[in-house]
Amino acid sequence: MRYLLHPAAEKDLSDAFSFYLEKAGRSVALRFLDEFERALGVLERHPRLGTPTRGRRVYPMRIFPYAIIYKEGEPGLLVLVVRHQRRRPNVLGSSR
Repeated sequence: MRYLLHPAAEKDLSDAFSFYLEKAGRSVALRFLDEFERALGVLERHPRLGTPTRGRRVYPMRIFPYAIIYKEGEPGLLVLVVRHQRRRPNVLGSSR
């Protein structure tokens, strides 16, 4: 299974990477990307693993306080949001 990133999710991912790069350094920023890729690998193998909510699914990243919000579809997963779990709590209610 493949995945696609919604432009908003690309921005979320870029913002999070930039934050970790600036505040914690390159190695932590790269670990964040590795964890994101690991989580997507799990979801590609088990797309129904995330918690269903409002026609989407939410899957928390293991090491960092982020959750991947995605939909199943063709040709694979559509990642809608990469949400910090302690900020922007209303993101699920947005039009994404």
